[in-house]
Amino acid sequence: MQRTTGAETYSQEIDIKNTHKLRELSSKLPRFCRQYFRGIADNTSTRTRVAYAHDLMVFFEYLHANNPECARMAIPDFPLSLLDQLTKTDLEEYMDYLSYYEKDGKVFTNDERGKARKLSALRSMYKYFFTSEMIDRDIAVLIRTPKLHEKAIIRLDQDEVVTLLDEVDSGDSLTKSQQKFHEKTKVRDTAILTLLLGTGIRVSELVGIDLNDINFRENGVKVHRKGGYDAIVYFNDEVEEALKDYLAERHQIIPLDGHENALFLSLQNRRITVRAVEKLVKKYAQLVTSLKKITPHKLRSTFGTSLYRETGDIYLVADVLGHKDVNTTRRHYAAIEEDRRKEAASYVNLHRNESAGSQA
Repeated sequence: MQRTTGAETYSQEIDIKNTHKLRELSSKLPRFCRQYFRGIADNTSTRTRVAYAHDLMVFFEYLHANNPECARMAIPDFPLSLLDQLTKTDLEEYMDYLSYYEKDGKVFTNDERGKARKLSALRSMYKYFFTSEMIDRDIAVLIRTPKLHEKAIIRLDQDEVVTLLDEVDSGDSLTKSQQKFHEKTKVRDTAILTLLLGTGIRVSELVGIDLNDINFRENGVKVHRKGGYDAIVYFNDEVEEALKDYLAERHQIIPLDGHENALFLSLQNRRITVRAVEKLVKKYAQLVTSLKKITPHKLRSTFGTSLYRETGDIYLVADVLGHKDVNTTRRHYAAIEEDRRKEAASYVNLHRNESAGSQA
């Protein structure tokens, strides 16, 4: 019988929560959306379907408020034939609406990325019903994707990484209330941050690690990758030392039932959550820089940047980070490639070295 890993258990728990959320959202959407979500279940994650449900809710609420025909009926009663009745202009007006709108007294805005995400949800729904031959037209493909501007990679510089780990060790800059818990968590927090910075793994991968997923003979740790497969990620001596220091404490803790195998535990002695790791990263990062919004993903970017600068091998970076498509990695680190090309200009000296003297 195959053992269920901590990462798989954590993933299953998230799927259950997302499934409940999707059912809740689906009850407020047109009834035909339930068939759509069932139809794409094999090719999408529960997280993706929940995100689509949120974005489709914005679309159908817009129609209910702005389309006279739709205003006459409740959103769950919208017929599938509505998708055929809408025009390209209707969708273009919706995309324009997304720039700025109000709901329940709150103002919402979407930049090009927010619009592109919501258009992706529409395209997915239209494509499903069109390819299933349940509607006659797929007008969503006629809407142009907003032009996305590449964002600069936010990451920690090397001196900021050193300062960050020093702050975790000392706790001197923490508030008095934070310092009360610091002695109990600093070894664990050091291990978490060192592992994130030293391997580039995702926070969802980190929280799923079990005690027996670590192999110090090879300095490797098994993680459950995005996409549902397991991979071995290797770490250096600094990560090894931080993990061993934490394990010395971890073996003295009695976990709650069901959390015995978890590597990283919360103060409640249960498997630590993604949210808890995000909060501890934010807590320490704020002591280092107030200009950068540092998240666990930014620590992943910090690792990826360091690895690419050292090796110049984009395929290696993609493999270590677990990117299925190297073009994803290339887009993230294009700015570094530009820096390397600029540096190349200084490698060639067109003037003769004066100290070398003249030659015939």
